[in-house]
Amino acid sequence: MNYSNFNAFLTSNFEIDENDKNEISSMIENCVIKTVRKEEFLLRQDEYCKDSFFIEKGLLRQYSIDKKGKEHILSFAPESWIVTDRESVYFNQPSAYFIQALENSQIILLEENFFLLLSKKIPKFNDFNNRLLHNHIRHLKKRINLLLSAVAEDRYLEFLKMYPNIISRVPQTMIASYLGITPESLSRVRKELTRKKNQK
Repeated sequence: MNYSNFNAFLTSNFEIDENDKNEISSMIENCVIKTVRKEEFLLRQDEYCKDSFFIEKGLLRQYSIDKKGKEHILSFAPESWIVTDRESVYFNQPSAYFIQALENSQIILLEENFFLLLSKKIPKFNDFNNRLLHNHIRHLKKRINLLLSAVAEDRYLEFLKMYPNIISRVPQTMIASYLGITPESLSRVRKELTRKKNQK
């Protein structure tokens, strides 16, 4: 099984010695890696989310569907990202979201206590774990603010910063859903940005 991205994710973001690296490798080998096909679901609305999902290879999306049947994409998750429904995992509540593969993907399933156990075995990891959580909160707050107050062009430019490597891997309709605009509006934004670029 290939755990290279996950191993790099855990070992390259803080200073550790060889014993710590061996401990991490041992824990990783006990994780379950799951192959999911394009359009397959890891989580459906009203199910209970039990794991976090590390994307070793591929691309996922997390979204909800409103009462009118319209999709609202909360996030995308390409390689080396983690996606989950924290509310469902930590409060044992039915999920409001779907998590679906947009490509054939390899996913590492992380049980609720994985990072807790890792922090106990390697105390230095706790700081990294806290940074991950606070960074996630920071991005969510920024995303909410953009949806509430930013024009479509600014939302799109921020999307490109957040996800620089998925623009050709995601349908325009899904990008528009993530941005909270129509596909037609997204097309106009792209044309305007191209026009500005050509004028330089």
